[in-house]
Amino acid sequence: MMLNYDYPLYRPPSEARSLIFQVTLGCSFNECSFCDMYRSKEYSERPWDEVKLEIDMMAKQLPDTQRIFLADGDALNLDTEYMVKVVKYIKEKFQNLERISCYAMPMNILKKTPEELKRMHDAGLTMFYLGIESGSDVILKKVTKGAIAKTIIKAVNKAKDVGYTMSCMVILGLGGSKYSKEHIRGTAEVISACSPNYVGALTLYLENGIKDEFLTKFGEEFVPVSDEQALDELEDLISQIDVKDEVVFRANHGSNAYTIKGTFPQDKQDMLDKISWMKKHPEVIRPKGLRGF
Repeated sequence: MMLNYDYPLYRPPSEARSLIFQVTLGCSFNECSFCDMYRSKEYSERPWDEVKLEIDMMAKQLPDTQRIFLADGDALNLDTEYMVKVVKYIKEKFQNLERISCYAMPMNILKKTPEELKRMHDAGLTMFYLGIESGSDVILKKVTKGAIAKTIIKAVNKAKDVGYTMSCMVILGLGGSKYSKEHIRGTAEVISACSPNYVGALTLYLENGIKDEFLTKFGEEFVPVSDEQALDELEDLISQIDVKDEVVFRANHGSNAYTIKGTFPQDKQDMLDKISWMKKHPEVIRPKGLRGF
């Protein structure tokens, strides 16, 4: 017997082989204009009896599970006591775990005290996935992110100080052609100021269900970047990121026209050299029919 998930169900690409427990349903914020992942759901927190039953069931079926992801999009919104209870019980039932992770909004990290974050980390929750999206406050407001650059930096550093592994996402093309330079400059500044352990670059992909809302909230004409402009953004982003700590960088998401990866700071020049090569070889582009957000 498998889990009876409340769909749609999402998880980061790196959690593809993870066991997923839905401790919350939907997203308590649910206002980001570029994201329609949870628009069909009303946010709720699942009761302990249901969560415990599922943990017990899967511990019997998949006792050697190594990674667990807590869904939906807002698990960190849970009360700290409840989260600690869930994580401790998971650790008790699965003896071979490498990590437990969840999505985290900047506002939810900032609402927790350092002591609360440490309690959850000590219990076994060790990794957060956080969307930076952009480092431009103008763009963050236009896409109703619910955060500004300063609070994103503060949230990432606050979690890192406690010991969390931080995996952050940015979105190429989020500001359109008009704000492209500002978008990349601000995004590079945010990454440089907080050095997430991992950074993934996606490309804006507006599905029909969210496109009208995005364009309306943007507040002015939005001209999407071309594939060539997206590659320019990627080049400028890599060029402007300045970190001393290692940051694993990936731009291999299915939404991207071009794929590149490396680790800052040591692979920075290699990545820039590869982009220069790709500009001379447009045949390596991923066909549009094979892309998706």
